[in-house]
Amino acid sequence: MSVGSAKEEDPARHLLPKRLLLAGATAFLAINLWTGAPLLALWVGSKVVGQKALTMGAVFMVVIVLAVLIISMVLALTWLDATYNRLTGQPLRENRLTWLRSMNTQGETVGAGIPASLLERITMASVYVAMIVFVIWFFAFARAPFAG
Repeated sequence: MSVGSAKEEDPARHLLPKRLLLAGATAFLAINLWTGAPLLALWVGSKVVGQKALTMGAVFMVVIVLAVLIISMVLALTWLDATYNRLTGQPLRENRLTWLRSMNTQGETVGAGIPASLLERITMASVYVAMIVFVIWFFAFARAPFAG
């Protein structure tokens, strides 16, 4: 085996473990946005109560802990997506919301032809699954106020 043949190896093969790690971390964070963060915030709130009666301090603690967890997870997801895009060489897109664009650019399509990255698809799938599970739970298992 010569030195030249080592350089001729497929560079995409070396990126596969990194891509899988980024995809796994994205899936973990996307799922924990809906499950782990609220449960951890409620657990911290339950430790703050210390008694059987609910206090505003405990509610405030749950809200603060949940906000901190969600913001940190969203920032981590943003970093993971940027890292994945840089690693795979995907082109960057404009991240400006549609309603914040100038009125004279209505005919233009921002990011046209650029497909969603794997990490964006994982996050979207997480949102879809969370909404479907919520709807099933609400109509099949929860006692809705309008149900007789």
